[in-house]
Amino acid sequence: MELRLGPRRPALGCIPPPSPAVPLLQIRFPKPRGRVPKKQLVDTDRVNSLLRAAARLDPEEFFLAFPWGLVHGLLLLDLPCFHRATSIEVQLDLYCTIRCVPAGVEFSALERLSLSNCTTDLDALLSRCPLLRTLRLTDVRFHNNVLSVNSPLLQELTVARGKFINHVNIVAPVLTQLTMFLKIFHTHSISVLAPMVEKFSWDCYLYGLHTTFGVWILMKLSLKTAEGQGQLSSLHMHASPSTNFYGETDNFEQQIVKHMIAAFSVLELHLTTKEHVYGAFVVHLLGINRIRCVMQRLKVNLRRPAEKEEGCLPHCRCDSLNWKSQTISLTSLEEVEITGFEGEDHEFDLLKLILRCAPILKRIIMKLSQEASASNDRCAKIYNIFRVYSSVECYIYLSSGLIHGSQNCTST
Repeated sequence: MELRLGPRRPALGCIPPPSPAVPLLQIRFPKPRGRVPKKQLVDTDRVNSLLRAAARLDPEEFFLAFPWGLVHGLLLLDLPCFHRATSIEVQLDLYCTIRCVPAGVEFSALERLSLSNCTTDLDALLSRCPLLRTLRLTDVRFHNNVLSVNSPLLQELTVARGKFINHVNIVAPVLTQLTMFLKIFHTHSISVLAPMVEKFSWDCYLYGLHTTFGVWILMKLSLKTAEGQGQLSSLHMHASPSTNFYGETDNFEQQIVKHMIAAFSVLELHLTTKEHVYGAFVVHLLGINRIRCVMQRLKVNLRRPAEKEEGCLPHCRCDSLNWKSQTISLTSLEEVEITGFEGEDHEFDLLKLILRCAPILKRIIMKLSQEASASNDRCAKIYNIFRVYSSVECYIYLSSGLIHGSQNCTST
């Protein structure tokens, strides 16, 4: 059964009287083409009356689509009990609050729940859904900024555009698929207990200055499962420099490690350099135990600033930390790929440090920037470095995509 309700028709009058249970009930309000007169707007009482009438039809699947522009005032939803419903989807184009489910109400058959654009006490709601298998949340705000999921049978969890989240606590012993897209603003905690996860995608944007090192600010952190056979799960970090110097912050490593909710073998760094020295930042990351002990492949993607962007200023402290003489035990590292290599002295220093510290390194792929591609001296310097490490295969690509040299740096 599908009901399409217009703003000029009384919503309650469109619901037929109770009848034998229906397999599917869809209620869709069309988007208004212009401003709706105030007397035709609906309020909380009318919407909740509509939901109660829908619940009396006892559908197996329930879908509600409510566009922006039809509600007068703040919308507060009282989600009634759908006794037979195995699937409930509430798709809203406006923010509302789902109030606490009344005591004694339980969605005893519900297996799939999808909510969007609302604020709710998720922990309390899930406690009334004992058979839930799939949970999808889009643009949902959580009580006290805590995303708490404790669901013994949950198998798939998706959180899209989660905002204003300070704490994440997930307990899902049979969860197999996890997709998270979060925006975190303050000091936060993350706890994920899901030992059976097979497929995961974790994207977290970090706002504020709580994850900094030297002049560098960590902007985004992602953890992704391998997409195909033979590929490895990967940890991605996106960072940019600042005009400020933060030094070695005590909680830098802690803020990163808490996002390592699953095993990975590839570290991929995306650095907007703005002509800053990035060696100290990379070396510090590689020295984190949870990274260096498992990293088999390292990818460094260097993005140069546009001409109008301000670069590294004189007397900048981006190279003030003593990193070039450090030794890191990269005992699992087998392959390195650097894209956008300019051939600056500090970049060669980092390259030599990695070669020195990775005893089983097999292959390095160097993709040169346009400036480095045009410099025979810089290409020759790369070859000279790799001749010292004859057991390492190196592949050097020009900015045009053509290969410049390969196989233990023998020129082609």
